[in-house]
Amino acid sequence: MTEKTFRVESDLLGELKVPADALYGVQTQRGINNYHISRKTMSMYHDFIIAIAYVKLAAVETNHTLGVINDEIAEAISQACREIIDGKWHEDFPIDMVQGGAGTSVNMNANEVIANRALEIMGHEKGDYQYCLPNDHCNCGQSTNDVYPTTIRLALIRMNKKLVSALTGLISAFRYKGDEFKDCIKMGRTQLQDAVPMTSGQEFNAYANNLEEEILNLERNVKLLLEINMGGTAIGTGLNSVPGFAKLCAANLSKLTGEAFVSAADLVEATPDTGAYVSYSSALKRLAVKLSKICNDLRLMASGPRCGLNEINLPPKAPGSSIMPGKVNPVIPEVVNQVCFKVIGNDTTVSFAAEAGQLQLNVMEPIITESLFESLIWLKCAIQTLTEECILGITVNKERCMEMVKNSIGIVTALNPYIGYKTSSKVAKEALETNRSVYDIVLEKGLMTQEKLDEALDPKNMLASHDYNAK
Repeated sequence: MTEKTFRVESDLLGELKVPADALYGVQTQRGINNYHISRKTMSMYHDFIIAIAYVKLAAVETNHTLGVINDEIAEAISQACREIIDGKWHEDFPIDMVQGGAGTSVNMNANEVIANRALEIMGHEKGDYQYCLPNDHCNCGQSTNDVYPTTIRLALIRMNKKLVSALTGLISAFRYKGDEFKDCIKMGRTQLQDAVPMTSGQEFNAYANNLEEEILNLERNVKLLLEINMGGTAIGTGLNSVPGFAKLCAANLSKLTGEAFVSAADLVEATPDTGAYVSYSSALKRLAVKLSKICNDLRLMASGPRCGLNEINLPPKAPGSSIMPGKVNPVIPEVVNQVCFKVIGNDTTVSFAAEAGQLQLNVMEPIITESLFESLIWLKCAIQTLTEECILGITVNKERCMEMVKNSIGIVTALNPYIGYKTSSKVAKEALETNRSVYDIVLEKGLMTQEKLDEALDPKNMLASHDYNAK
C-alpha cells in the first residue's frame, strides 16, 4: 500500500497538511475537518460546481479587461475554470453542503482548486502561490458574499431547467392517458361523495393542465434569480473591486451562460436579500402540494381491487405485504407523496433561514442552498419515476366506472333543470332510503316522460353544458 504524501500550507490559523495530489488547499482542508453534518459534499452537485466556475470565469475576464490581472495569470485561471465547467476536477470539491461561514469554505474551495490548477497550467507546483494566489487572483474584486449567492442563483437556474423537462414529460403522459380514456364515463366526486358524471379522460387532462400552470409559475419565479450582487464584495459597497466591475461582470456572466443576468441596482440591499430564494422555494412547494394531491387521487381511484373504487389499475411494482398474499400496493404514488412532504418541509427551512439574516449578510445561505438543491433533485427524480413507472402504465376499468354511474344517486343533479332542486332532493332521498334507482322513482311519480328522462340521464349528455330548452 502506497503511503499517502502531503504538502504543508498555511493560513491565518497556522499550518496544516493537505494531500499532495489535491488541487484544494489549506482552507478547504479546514472545511473538511470542521464539517461532518449532511454528509452531502459539493462534489455531489455538479451544477453547483459548474456554476461557481462560471462565476469565477466571468470575474477573471472582467478583471483582465479592467487591467487588474495580467495576461498570463488571467489565461491560466480562465483555462482552469473552463476545465471545471467541462466536468474536470469535481472530486476536488469535498466541502459539506451544510456549514458555517456563510459559504466561505465553498468560495475558498473554488479559489484554491482554480489557483492550483492555474499553477500547473503555468508550469508550477501546487501550493506555489507566489505565481497565482487563491485570494489575490482567483478572488480578485470578489467576496464570498457576492460569489456564493450568485453561484446559488446560476445553479438553481440550471437545475430548474431539468425539473421543468421532467415535469413536461409528466404532463405529456397525463395528456396521452387523457386521450386514451376519453370515452370512459365515470362518476365525479366532491368531498368523497358522488357528484356528477365525467370521463376519465377529462380527469387526466385536468391533471395535465393543473401541472402546466406550475411550469409557468416556476419560470416566473426563476427570473427573480437573475438579479446578482457581483461586485458588491463584502457588504455591497464594492470595497476592493474596481469601478465598473459589477455591471461588466454581470454582462460577462450573461454572455458565458446565456442567461440574462443583471447587476442589482442597490448592491447593499441585494447582498443580504434572500427574497428570491423564498419565492422560488414557494414555487417548488406549490408544485409539491399539487403533485401530492394528484397522487392521493390515484391511490383512491386504484383502491380495492374488490372493496374500493377500483376505477383504475396502477402498474404492479412489488408484492404489497409480507403477510397478506396477493396484495399489491400503490408504491409509486406513495413514494412521490413522501418526496412532496420533504419539499414542503424544506420550504419551511428556507423560510426560517431567510428570516434569520442579520444586518448586511444572511449567514444561513448554506442551509437554504442545500434545502433547495434537495427539493429540486428529489422532485425531478420523483416526477420521472411517477411518469415512467406509474402514469404510462395505468389502465382504466370502463365497466366498473359505468356501473357506478348507473347506480349513483348523484345523477339526479341532471334533473334540476326539469323538475327543480327541491323535487330532485326528494327523489335522491327516497332513492337512498329505499335502495331504488332515481330512474324508477321519477317515472313512478310521473315527474318526466320516459323519453325525456332517458335523454336527461344519458351520461354523455351530462358531460358538458347544453341548452335544456332547445327541445
